[in-house]
Amino acid sequence: MQKVLVIGGTGLTGKEIVRALEEDGGFDLTCLIRPSSAQKPSVKSLAARGIALIPCDLENDPIPTIAHVLKGYDTILSAIGFQSKQTELKLVDAIALAGTKRFVPCSWSIPCPPGNIMLLRDEKEAVLQRIWHHHIPYTIVDVGYWYQISVPRVPSGKVDYIMVLPANERFGDGELENLLTDKRDIGGFVARVLKDPRTVNQRVVCWGERLSQNEVFKVVEEVSGEKTPHEALVAKRDQAREAFKADPGQILNRIMQSTFEYNVSKYVRGDNTLGNAKYLGYLDARELYPDFEPLSFKDFVKQVLDGKGEKLDLGDIDPDVAKTMKE
Repeated sequence: MQKVLVIGGTGLTGKEIVRALEEDGGFDLTCLIRPSSAQKPSVKSLAARGIALIPCDLENDPIPTIAHVLKGYDTILSAIGFQSKQTELKLVDAIALAGTKRFVPCSWSIPCPPGNIMLLRDEKEAVLQRIWHHHIPYTIVDVGYWYQISVPRVPSGKVDYIMVLPANERFGDGELENLLTDKRDIGGFVARVLKDPRTVNQRVVCWGERLSQNEVFKVVEEVSGEKTPHEALVAKRDQAREAFKADPGQILNRIMQSTFEYNVSKYVRGDNTLGNAKYLGYLDARELYPDFEPLSFKDFVKQVLDGKGEKLDLGDIDPDVAKTMKE
């Protein structure tokens, strides 16, 4: 049985992966936790389900100590927060020392090339280059953009309870395709990827639907019976970048920069498409695993309108992020 260590297993993406690997039953699963997080309800929930936990302070422990903790795992999978990329570089060095058979770094994004398009993507590229430096076997998994943050508001307010950021802005003519995925389906894809030797030293893109903004609006209007208000928006990426440069320690500046860079990449450049993913060398998870049936966007919207949607808990990313967004 493959021994898998998940880092970030209580976060927004990590908890979906842990759930799916647990349900699969084909993995010897362990979650690495911060010692300071041991008493958190989300961590106690993992223990109550019988999932093995191992404490380690990736930020402060020396690399040899971390490597000792990591020894013996076949696969190490990272779903740590976007603000922890320096920690992940340190993690890569420890993985190399531990002799891990495969590392799945924290990607879980859209298939965007590096090169000053998205800061988040360039940080991930630095991690990949460190992996290559050490000759560590790896798999990059990207998942497009979540359904959960792609639903526009409707006048009745029926979908407001799941809202983190508004999704009513339309870029250009709204016709560019985008890869969209229910975040709850990420784990199902990952369970298959980890068992598949074809994915070693490869990039894999997972997706549920290929929809333009106009098609997203159309689905929501069809299911809700309401007209979705949307406005044309000129990308404010440059303004957000300048604000981040002026005060990089302000988490809201980082969030806003990432949001606008995502929008430019998706809706202006057209990076988040299956064609671009294949151009960049990704394997298509839908072709690899035709048995897996992800939830359709239409069915997801029906769930939301029925009150069965999930409000994203930003505290699962970072308590400071949650506090800032609420303010």
